[in-house]
Amino acid sequence: MPPLEARAKAEETLTKQSDQPTAEQSDATDIAAPSEPAPKPSPTTPPPFVPKPTHITLLYMLAGVLLALTQGFGMSFITINLQQIAGPMGLTQTEATWLQAAYLFPNASLTLLLFKIRAQYGLRNFAEVAIATYALVCLAHFWVETYESALALRFVAGLAAAPITSLGFLYTLECLPPEKKMTIGLCTALTALIIPMPLTGLISPYLLDIGQQYAIYLVELGFAMICLGLVYMLPLASPPRAKVISFMDIVSYIFLAISMGCFAVAFTVGRLYWWTEVDWIAWLMIAAIASGAIFAMIELNHSNHLVDIRWLASKEIIHFTGTLMVSRLILSEQTSGAINFLRINGMQNEQLAGVYLSIIAGAVAAAIVCIKFMRPGRESTIHAIAFMLMALGSYMDSLSTSLTRPEQMYLSQFMVSFAGGIFLPPALMIGMAAAMKRGPNYILSFIVVFLAAQKVGSYLGSALYGTFVQWREQFHSFRLVSQLSSTDPLVATRLKQLGGSYGKLLTDPNQQSLQGASLLAKQVQQQAYMLAYNDSFLFTAYLSLGALACLCIHVAWRNRHKFFPQNITETAQA
Repeated sequence: MPPLEARAKAEETLTKQSDQPTAEQSDATDIAAPSEPAPKPSPTTPPPFVPKPTHITLLYMLAGVLLALTQGFGMSFITINLQQIAGPMGLTQTEATWLQAAYLFPNASLTLLLFKIRAQYGLRNFAEVAIATYALVCLAHFWVETYESALALRFVAGLAAAPITSLGFLYTLECLPPEKKMTIGLCTALTALIIPMPLTGLISPYLLDIGQQYAIYLVELGFAMICLGLVYMLPLASPPRAKVISFMDIVSYIFLAISMGCFAVAFTVGRLYWWTEVDWIAWLMIAAIASGAIFAMIELNHSNHLVDIRWLASKEIIHFTGTLMVSRLILSEQTSGAINFLRINGMQNEQLAGVYLSIIAGAVAAAIVCIKFMRPGRESTIHAIAFMLMALGSYMDSLSTSLTRPEQMYLSQFMVSFAGGIFLPPALMIGMAAAMKRGPNYILSFIVVFLAAQKVGSYLGSALYGTFVQWREQFHSFRLVSQLSSTDPLVATRLKQLGGSYGKLLTDPNQQSLQGASLLAKQVQQQAYMLAYNDSFLFTAYLSLGALACLCIHVAWRNRHKFFPQNITETAQA
């Protein structure tokens, strides 16, 4: 071999050896938590994929779906059956809403603690403790007799349920080959996160008929016990453990929990007490902002931080989080809009079964379509289709009246559910690709960020949507009442008809007139709510079209070089 060639080959060999990490460096990288300071972390090579038998893969995916359903049922059973739970306990609707707030206070933030819990204690051990605690809380509901004990149990339930959603994601993705994690895995996991709410509304009437609210707690307990057995039988791959949680992490998390918890409570009950009517809502918001600022200050100056704020503030993650927030606000048309609209119209869960089935069918159909057609580079097209379907479905709902029944909303709710189902997987695929550039350890970090954004977007969207509806209801009530006059012959005739309906019960004409006026006022308020919900549906349609326009502008700017080649631009400048 010529000397020059031998020397070149030797230099090449030395370069390859220097690029390969040593065993100590590899172990240190695996042990390091994703939140450790690393301005430019070098990606860690993931372990080679070892395929498992088909039945084991299906068991892991089943475990992921059941975990996601368990966590979803914990919140949906309270939200869907608020009246049925409040009645036996002698609570008002406002008091019962505090059960949701107590659940959300710890649940909103604890997911972010998984960064270091996984590294120090192992995710499986933490999951077993959390699910066992959740099962015990479900069991303890059978002996709840006071409102205070119910609040305490919902708080502990939210605490225990926080890591379950992340486990659902990880179990769904665990045994799939890398090329199917972004399609089958993501779509299955996201569908399992979408369907608990409609599935709860579908089965709740039968459970309440069997054993009232105790049957609901029994189903929660059963799901928790099944998940506990599956987690115990099916281990998750976990990096080597290391002591990474410090005293400052605990201090930092306390401020994070206070911040996100106060926001969750304020957004959950704020519109019921109304934002400007009570002082303590303002103090909650002030405490949330101040605690969040202290948390950020600690994390930015902490060498071994709990949450990588600089990574969260990167362009990719901000864009991803903003997209999720917009989608959650638009999808509130379904969770806080259409269902509540039908309930204002007098529909109960039994009559809403068809709507719930339409929502489930839309989510499942969206998962199948995404598995078939979702590929890198098609995200913008899929998102454009999703925004168009959201706009069309919301516009169809905006034409509703007090005579609208669930059958008239099957198609529109299927479209909105399908749009939400095809929107999330491409967005999540983009975010996971950005996380994988920083190393496999950041995948869990990204999943946690995604779930936290979903939770925050959910109660924020519900608060904004409910506030908008309440504001428009006041506007329409004032406008309708101002047009009614007792001297108007049509109004007088209507009052006489409504008062006459009490003729067999009341013999006093004055009492009949008062009852007729009260009944007319209720009808006017119902009509005002119908108009308010129509305004909210129309606003959602406009918001979807605005998001579609922003997406088109973004795509056009990103591909501007295809329409304006560099030589043409330079010629124009010359």
